[in-house]
Amino acid sequence: MGEKRRGAVVLLGVAGLLAPLTLALGAAPASAASCTAQAGPHQKKVEKFLGRTVDGRQSAGDCTAIRAFQKKHGITPAAGYAGSVTWGVMDLMNKQKAVGNRPNRDGRCPTNRGRIACVNLTLQISWIQDGSRLKYGPVPVRTGRNGDETRTGSKKVYLRNIDHHSSLYDVPMPYAQFFDGGQAFHAASVSMWNPPGSRGCVNLRKADAKKYWSYLRNGDDVFVYGRKSGT
Repeated sequence: MGEKRRGAVVLLGVAGLLAPLTLALGAAPASAASCTAQAGPHQKKVEKFLGRTVDGRQSAGDCTAIRAFQKKHGITPAAGYAGSVTWGVMDLMNKQKAVGNRPNRDGRCPTNRGRIACVNLTLQISWIQDGSRLKYGPVPVRTGRNGDETRTGSKKVYLRNIDHHSSLYDVPMPYAQFFDGGQAFHAASVSMWNPPGSRGCVNLRKADAKKYWSYLRNGDDVFVYGRKSGT
């Protein structure tokens, strides 16, 4: 949303990205209440992602699987159409999975500041490192939508509130750790791939937000870089 320890466990968040990504949105020609019989422009790629028979033809089973994916991630209309946005989300998931346990392979996140929380907006992932040692992650995140972008650059955690509630948006922000104005790491109940994104905060799954809470302290560095697609 629009508001914001150490440990020896390494790569705990990687499992969240490497787990099977079974079961996002396209301009569907059918209503959200029905299942389209029309093949989409990304039909074969979507079929492959979902483990379906790759033939480029829409079947009832294909549509059911695509709709299940769309519903799981809060994508509308959930009509089972293999459109560009649906494939875009799946493609992002594939890229996140390919990162493995080397999220900072490009060296963009500083390694000379000790413990630091890194956020790659382009890949929509975050992790915690200490120097060049990966401490936790990478994990998927949900950052700011167009018009409410998560601001890039070097920041520091300055306020922590485990039970924060946003007065601006009237929503809970568990395990909130603010690092830039009203922008914070915090747990969110929606899918990390739910479009169009947050109001500027870096949303985390609850288990990941709890780990971030245990690792980070006031004064710890945060570095945000890249650009989220669509912003």
